[in-house]
Amino acid sequence: IAFTPTVKAIQTKRGSRSAYARMEAQGGFRTIIDERLITMLAEVNSAYLGTASADGQPYIQHRGGPRGFIRVLDERTLGFADFAGNRQYVSTGNLADNPKAFLFLMDYARRARIKIWGTARFTDDPAVIAQLMPEGYRAQAEAALLFDIAAWDINCPQHIPLKFDADQVAATLAERDAEIARLKTENARLKGTKA
Repeated sequence: IAFTPTVKAIQTKRGSRSAYARMEAQGGFRTIIDERLITMLAEVNSAYLGTASADGQPYIQHRGGPRGFIRVLDERTLGFADFAGNRQYVSTGNLADNPKAFLFLMDYARRARIKIWGTARFTDDPAVIAQLMPEGYRAQAEAALLFDIAAWDINCPQHIPLKFDADQVAATLAERDAEIARLKTENARLKGTKA
């Protein structure tokens, strides 16, 4: 799906074609959702949706929500609630004209990126929106996006900076602070003084 004849020619010219030819001979990119992808999606709170207009003009739109907001619906389909935003509807319009889409997910804490090729569509079916709405999340869903996977890949951590989300840092610091308080109390008890 990604290796067009032109891409393959450039890979040959630059010396990487044989490695990718071996990958293709072993089945190429994955097409079925597996446990590794399910596990990674459970931690995702941010994604980039790539679409293109009817004449091919690319567009990237950020989508976010609580961890796990992108749900697995079956072995080849993902979905998520599409929350009200700035109301430009560029992705919505693009997908109405050209269903090809791309999801790019970056997990900085684990230094992994997920690339997902496929087709997507928006639906305003209330049952689908309700199914995909994260429980307890305070946002209004205008629609739901359904993404049919053609291929996906988790690849190279090279050059991905190590970053952590603020909620992860806060939780780790809270654990550290609780342990410090516990140790101070223990230390004071052993010394026979008040903490």
